[in-house]
Amino acid sequence: MRTLRRAGYRSREVCGRFTLRRPGAEVAQHFALSEIPELTPRYNAAPGQAIAAVRAVEGRGLVLELRRWGLVPPWAPDPRIGGRLINARSETAAGRRAFAPALRARRCIVPADGFFEWGSRGGERVPFHVQVRGGALFGIAGLWEEWRGAGGEVVESCTLLTTGANERLRPLHDRMPAILDPGDYDRWLDPQERDPARVEILLRPFPSEAMEAAPVGPRVNRPELDDPACLEPAPEPLQRTLPF
Repeated sequence: MRTLRRAGYRSREVCGRFTLRRPGAEVAQHFALSEIPELTPRYNAAPGQAIAAVRAVEGRGLVLELRRWGLVPPWAPDPRIGGRLINARSETAAGRRAFAPALRARRCIVPADGFFEWGSRGGERVPFHVQVRGGALFGIAGLWEEWRGAGGEVVESCTLLTTGANERLRPLHDRMPAILDPGDYDRWLDPQERDPARVEILLRPFPSEAMEAAPVGPRVNRPELDDPACLEPAPEPLQRTLPF
């Protein structure tokens, strides 16, 4: 089978859209939350928007909160920096001023059931919806912060960690979200674990054989659109030219 690279695709820099269509009860069960959250299905979650994040809270266990996607460190002069901090590279986060404190003490998990990546073919950008086989729920490693402005404004934010792409996705994109093994959730969220080296080893490419991807239509290119139509298949003529 031809690879996407041989078919004329090239990678981009960031992982910037995802889906979470599962109901709150299923999310609560998967992540062992202390309460069942009310969730609106997301078909095109985008940076700058409020997204679900799971973290450990003393006395409450694991809770799900809505946080702005794009990390705003406490030292930032204003929240606009979050637009440049939607992802953190797992290999270098421990050495970055924006991410190192959160990696030590403020880790979270972002629930998802798919994410989008774009390839380019003949000058046309083609979005792909990538998911664990069967559309299973999964958790992306994240970091969270709380920023307080001089006027009392509070911004609760988060970022998604990325790792090198697995073999299946590498021709499409050289990075992918750092999807955690469910058996590692507790360790990643443990507030007592402050050694970055002991949690960085949990951030590795998700197995290729457990993932699938399909091209979708251009509707997802518009972040203000968030509905089931974002997952409609790409036009049939394009489908026939793709190796996925």
